[in-house]
Amino acid sequence: MSARLDQFVDVLLREKADQLYLLPDEPVTIVVNGKPRKVTKQPLTDRHIYALLVEVAPSEAADKIDRHAEVEFDYAASRGLARIRVVPEGKRLTAVISPQLRDSGAATTPRGRPSVGERLTPRAPAPRAPRPSAIAAAPFVAEPLMGPPSPTLPAAAPSSLPSEFAASQYAAAEQRLQGLLRALVKSSSSDLHLRVGEPPIFRTHGELRRQEGAALTAQDIQLMLLAVTPESNRAEWKETGDTDFAYEVAGLARFRCNAARERRGPAAVLRVIPTTITTADTLALPEAVQRLCHLSRGLILVTGPTGTGKSTTLAALIDLINRERAVHVITIEDPIEVVHESQRAVVTQRQIRLHSAGWRAAVRAALREDPDVIVLAELADAEAVALALEAAEAGHLVLSTMRTNTVVATVDRLVDQFPPERHVPVRAILAEALRGVIAQVMCRTVSGERDVAREILLVTPAVANLIREGKTFQLPALMQTARKSGMQTLNDALLELVEKKAIEPGEAELRAVEKATLMAAMRQKGLVT
Repeated sequence: MSARLDQFVDVLLREKADQLYLLPDEPVTIVVNGKPRKVTKQPLTDRHIYALLVEVAPSEAADKIDRHAEVEFDYAASRGLARIRVVPEGKRLTAVISPQLRDSGAATTPRGRPSVGERLTPRAPAPRAPRPSAIAAAPFVAEPLMGPPSPTLPAAAPSSLPSEFAASQYAAAEQRLQGLLRALVKSSSSDLHLRVGEPPIFRTHGELRRQEGAALTAQDIQLMLLAVTPESNRAEWKETGDTDFAYEVAGLARFRCNAARERRGPAAVLRVIPTTITTADTLALPEAVQRLCHLSRGLILVTGPTGTGKSTTLAALIDLINRERAVHVITIEDPIEVVHESQRAVVTQRQIRLHSAGWRAAVRAALREDPDVIVLAELADAEAVALALEAAEAGHLVLSTMRTNTVVATVDRLVDQFPPERHVPVRAILAEALRGVIAQVMCRTVSGERDVAREILLVTPAVANLIREGKTFQLPALMQTARKSGMQTLNDALLELVEKKAIEPGEAELRAVEKATLMAAMRQKGLVT
């Protein structure tokens, strides 16, 4: 006797649909060519969904369903093979079912003891299933199967252009965009914003400044973006509404690009990535920070809000390793930003979706490629944190970035990425793996430019003990007593800039987290009244 789910999977496969959704309080819904269609008239209850899933789930997957944990498994229905992703929403279950090729080899098999990443992280998170009311506005599209990774960096321009516009229009649009980018670099600005109904906007020394000229139309921006976006990214932009890629203007600079869509139409932000790498000495990175680059293992993080120079500092650290150590450096990025030519080190740079299917696949592959140093562009979620800790625990030096304001916030965020019941083992692993945190904040100088204040944490046995015991609130006091070893609090860094008359006291107060403590210190030194 066939399972009750078979009738719905048969519809999915017979209609050659993209996905089938089981959502509480909604009818069973399939999506065909981006358009939703109801399969049943009666909405599903929580009991219906639970019964449909546990009847076909393997025992291990059924246990996870009982615990309302995310799980993914293959199911062989009467008509063919399907992939089922169960995604809990609070105490309710939802499921996304996709067609699967029989020879895909995706079925799970028993394995040995899980790695650090598997101990800390559930399986790769499944996408949240949208309600049918939202599917029409933003259709959920199955991820394409990845082909073999390309051995080269993406070209500056796509290999083929869509026929929506004439070739001459694309050429003129790219020339126009390059003209804006040349003006951007010449003005020492960092970002170019393209918005419908606005002239081009530059971010100069931290401020957005509208440029002279006519407002951009939706077609203006569409043409400029399609002219420079790689083909795979154009498909992603069309399907998901945003995409990231790199674009290079020969002899000028590389640019990190984000193409998006908003209520008025297409939009984009292009950030300058200088072709000349800023060295650690030019950035005035303290000797204690530079010494971290000579470690053989552990995790080093550069943190700070968006636009505080994290990528620049990370590139300087990679450059230092590249010049001074005979090691193998593997960077995993999305997209590749700063290009590092091998010097004393051998540098391998890989881009997600171009040279590897995803972050986990890229890290697992890197661990088999004789690495000494692994660079992950950003730790944005629990999976990325687990991957970084796994690589560090395996005996490699791992460098990455996070979007946190202070070293205390960084340590807390690393732990809080995981469920509360995992905090104790995560803190223990983190205390062993973490080697240093450089938290950056940008300040406006008295001359109108920008300077950086850095908070520096070096993980000593005392610091590791506080992390292990969950007493991160005591870290600033310990850092102040350990200033001779190279540690520095954010307040000390801001105070030093005020004393050098690089920034105004008001700017220091604005950027500080512990404002009252900083103001008291400035009053004590007579810097404010």
